[in-house]
Amino acid sequence: MLLKLNSLHPSDAQIEKVVNVLRDGGVMIYPTDTVYAFGCDAHHPQAVARLCRIKGVDLSQANFSLIFSDIKLIGKYVKPMSNATFKMINRFLPGPFTFILNANGLVTEIYGYKKKTIGIRIPDNRVVQSIVRMLGRPLLSTSVHDDDAIIEYTTDPELIYNRHGHEVSMMIDGGFGNNEPSTVIDCTTDEVVVVREGLGAELVEDQA
Repeated sequence: MLLKLNSLHPSDAQIEKVVNVLRDGGVMIYPTDTVYAFGCDAHHPQAVARLCRIKGVDLSQANFSLIFSDIKLIGKYVKPMSNATFKMINRFLPGPFTFILNANGLVTEIYGYKKKTIGIRIPDNRVVQSIVRMLGRPLLSTSVHDDDAIIEYTTDPELIYNRHGHEVSMMIDGGFGNNEPSTVIDCTTDEVVVVREGLGAELVEDQA
């Protein structure tokens, strides 16, 4: 199923259609403020297993991220943060950043084993935020990579759908995406480390 949404003003009816698919264990492709991504309800075991099959990875080896709609929910999935880390997250989210934080027991429930760290995101994208807010739970997510040896990420939603539409329950067409991923920042220790420079990296140079 291909669903075209207005990325600035998605309707409640369309968002509800997406959320119903996720609650039924569906996996979707959706736009973020960086690249397109695969996503599912993080607390639906069958959906998580399907996401792993699509990516061809075992859950024990997967580096998926959790997608939230606001900062308040993040605290339920990670161990207490330092004031400096909280201030950084509060400053840069929503935005094109993935913060690696120390995971707690709720992440263990998702993965089925004691996972020590987890990447968290709040994309600056109204479609994603509306979906997660209505779902009431975070998405488990991973980027859609291109098979091309040179172009890592496809920006054209039509091409993405042609290549991966058969693998998922739904794809949301939110227009052309970026071809640069999020900046990944490791905040699991007192030393903040930029693990991957992506969109917005220049904004955190002074912080890191």
